[in-house]
Amino acid sequence: MAIEFNDTTIATDEEGYLVDPEAWTSGVAEHIAAEEGIDLTDEHWAVIRFIREYYDEHQIAVDARFVIKFLDEEFGYGDKAHNHLFELFPYGYVKQACRIAGMRRPRAWSTG
Repeated sequence: MAIEFNDTTIATDEEGYLVDPEAWTSGVAEHIAAEEGIDLTDEHWAVIRFIREYYDEHQIAVDARFVIKFLDEEFGYGDKAHNHLFELFPYGYVKQACRIAGMRRPRAWSTG
């Protein structure tokens, strides 16, 4: 499978996750988000940047609990940070946030 974007073909697996996270761009994120029916806000982009920065440092997708902690620290959501993550990405952290951020599908993960 693949995403056709700006005269480029970007390989995806059968679930739509990028095969090579290095092929990701902000334009790819916008394209995937539009397919998911998500209009990316500053908070979406903050989460996406956090996911990408973690990947750049560790070469794996960040666990949702760290993203929830990030939301709390960055935006002060406290106990509501978990719920807010799912307001931003209603079909789930792995299904939407990881895909939009250009991650490979995580093998195992915590939903927070």
